[in-house]
Parts: sequence; structure tokens; C-alpha cells
Amino acid sequence: MAKHDLTLMYAMHNALRRELEHLAKLAAREDEDPRRLLADAPGWELFKKALHAHHTAEDEVLWPVMREALAGRPGDLALLDAMEAEHARIDPVIEAIDAGSEPLDVLVAALTTGLTAHLKHEEDAALPLMDEAVTPEQLVAFGQAHAAGIGPDAPRILPWLVEGADAGTVAATLAPLPEPARAAFENEWRPAYEALNRWNTP
Repeated sequence: MAKHDLTLMYAMHNALRRELEHLAKLAAREDEDPRRLLADAPGWELFKKALHAHHTAEDEVLWPVMREALAGRPGDLALLDAMEAEHARIDPVIEAIDAGSEPLDVLVAALTTGLTAHLKHEEDAALPLMDEAVTPEQLVAFGQAHAAGIGPDAPRILPWLVEGADAGTVAATLAPLPEPARAAFENEWRPAYEALNRWNTP
């Protein structure tokens, strides 16, 4: 039984997996140039911003406090090293996709393989360790860093985060927001997001 509510962590992971599927479909398009479609696809920008905010908050806020709590446990510290190394391998693939330096389908396959494996590794090994090691206050600080990384993009990323999610996940995502922001989510942010053609689909 988890000590902490990790709903938002899993929501982010599930959103990233969902968008990888959309990205793979775009890369396989034959009716138009996938690179041109990707270059102005809102979904690609949202994916990159959300992933960057998520990994930055982990690298700068979550893993350091876990290292302090797990001092003297070399196996657990090695796991945190692996988390950081996996993050570092993902960024160059995203940069290569933007640079157009290699075939898009090859790069998307590499991104999908690397990120999917990382998310599973994190869920299987790092999240149970996080649940053991961090305090509620540290988890709140991680959430605040995550929110700060999203910053002014929150009106688009929050609806992106909960697309297709169950009611409990939506409620947990909106709970930290003040009432005016929750109202804006329902009346403005989500309708605007749903009107986006995120991946330039026909």
C-alpha cells in the first residue's frame, strides 16, 4: 500500500505513452510529409514541454532528496543514477527529431523504445523507492517544481495531462488549483484543447 498519492505521476506517464502512439502514427503517414506535419504539430510541442518539465523536476528536486534519504544504500543510489542516465539518453533523440538528421520513423521508434522502457523502469523500481524515501513535504515541493516548469503552458498541458483519464485522476489533478483556475479549466482550457488538431490528423 503506497504511503503517498502518486496519481499525478502515473497520469503524466500515461499521457506520455498516449502521445508516443500518436507520434508513431504521424511518422508512418504516407499521404503527406511527416516531417512537415510534425514541425507545426501542437501535440509535439506539448509533449516536449511536458516531458521536459517532468524530467527536470525529477532531476533537480526529487532525485536529490532521495539521494540524501538513501545515503549508505549503494543499490538504491545506483537506481537513481540509472534514472538520470535514462533521462540523458532521451533528450538527444528529441533533438535529432527536431534537427531532421536521421529518418523520422527510425528516431520515433528509438524515442518510443527508450521512453517506454524508462517509464516502466521508474514505475517498477523508482516509484516504490520514492514512496518509501520522500516526505509529504518533499513530494509537495516536487509537485511545485513540476508546476513551475509548466508555468504559463498550464492551460494547455493540464487538459493534455488528463485526456482520457478517469474522474479520480481528473479530480486529483485539479485539486491543487484555486477555484477560478478550476472553472477556467472546465469553461476555457479544456474546450480550447479539445479543438486543437494536435497531430495534424486528416
